[in-house]
Amino acid sequence: MRYLPLVLAIALIVYCVVDIAGSPDEERLGLPRAVWMLLVVVAPFVGAIVWLVVSRSRRAAVARGEAPAPTRSAGPGRSAGPGTPRRGRPGPVAPDDDPEFLRRLDQELRRREKDEGETGGADEAGQRPE
Repeated sequence: MRYLPLVLAIALIVYCVVDIAGSPDEERLGLPRAVWMLLVVVAPFVGAIVWLVVSRSRRAAVARGEAPAPTRSAGPGRSAGPGTPRRGRPGPVAPDDDPEFLRRLDQELRRREKDEGETGGADEAGQRPE
């Protein structure tokens, strides 16, 4: 039990250093990674708490749309794929939430109904479905 504070301090430092290493420039408020890491290592509790407050407040601001989304470049071991944050208005989450998708779907259904009505309900082989 007496080593628990030391273990927690080391875990906090490691977590913050890894978080700083993977953070975009906008999240670090213009300070270089090395400065943040030095602050966290030299003043473990103060530096780590300041980093956590600053980074979480920037991430919350981006989520609320108050700040531009951070951009992450595709570096070694990283791909600019689906997990990459996008700038601008977030798009629909699912196809049924997308008004443009629903409009196209409705147009397609109307076109098929119209085509079916013109052929008298016969399928492509000229036979009526049963």
